[in-house]
Amino acid sequence: MVNPERIRKAGGFTLLEVLFASVLIGLAIAALVATSGAFTMKNGFGADLSTAEFLIEEIRELTAGLTVIDPQSGKDIFGVESGENAVAQYDDVDDFDGQSFCPPVDLSGTPLPDFAAFTQQITVVNVNPSNLDQVVSDHGSDLVRVTVTITKNGTPVSSASWIRARLK
Repeated sequence: MVNPERIRKAGGFTLLEVLFASVLIGLAIAALVATSGAFTMKNGFGADLSTAEFLIEEIRELTAGLTVIDPQSGKDIFGVESGENAVAQYDDVDDFDGQSFCPPVDLSGTPLPDFAAFTQQITVVNVNPSNLDQVVSDHGSDLVRVTVTITKNGTPVSSASWIRARLK
């Protein structure tokens, strides 16, 4: 007959100890998986934000060399003039008012099909020189605020605004 005390002295873990260790290891693995998923999501958001900032800068560069008002018609038209059917034909900043580009465009006006999930939405408004938050009527001042909002699949990712002055 086997003595139970001799078996107990031989070492090893009880069933309860093994069960407890298994639960602890399972919780640790679950926490690692959840953390990895959270880091992956944050990394994706960071990549989207970097892309959005890149697309905002493309519009800023595209409009940097343009006059604020149309060089031919002057203050007669705010927005796209007739005959300007493509981005490459836009000759002043106010041509971009209300425009939305999907796929987005680069600084030469060429579509970027690799970023088709993103949209560049642009607004151009005249602002009061003494209060840049106050919108005035079209051609009501020599200052315009250009705002570019980048969305991905309809969800806003980033937005930026800057002021341009009409040089006399």
